[in-house]
Amino acid sequence: MWGYTEGERVGGIVSGPSLGLCCLVEEGERCNKPKGNASFSKRIQKSVAQKKINLAVDKSARHLYICDFHKSLIQSLRNKRRRKGSDDDDGGESPDLDTQSPEVDLFQLQVNTLRRYKRHFKLQTRPGLNKAQLVEVIGCHFRTIPVDEKETLTYFLCTVKNEKNLT
Repeated sequence: MWGYTEGERVGGIVSGPSLGLCCLVEEGERCNKPKGNASFSKRIQKSVAQKKINLAVDKSARHLYICDFHKSLIQSLRNKRRRKGSDDDDGGESPDLDTQSPEVDLFQLQVNTLRRYKRHFKLQTRPGLNKAQLVEVIGCHFRTIPVDEKETLTYFLCTVKNEKNLT
């Protein structure tokens, strides 16, 4: 129909590389959301398999790009890694653990900004890291920085008030 020879019809939508749909199959059904800029690399496939999530690449897809829904799902799995010292057998993590340390999406930053962060904190890495590798290294460091929330908020409010008085 209309020149879509490579695709298949899923719920009235012709899917395939020509429409740019997500390449993943979840629980036997192909995702019909539009693909984003995230790729389902071998490393991500391995981490998804370790988490025992039922996601696979559709064999008829000619790309490895996934939709924003699956990207955020995979990122949320990555962010829920167990912390050192937690019990592996009880699975009873504190429900307010996520509210204590909100997740920062470092992928939104430019590569030059990530490199400046790395240089400022003198993080030791091998040369020539790509953006994903930089985000991983910086994310690990960023989560280890202790923050006194009350002091930070007080300092922020004083700074805003002083800036307002200057103008």
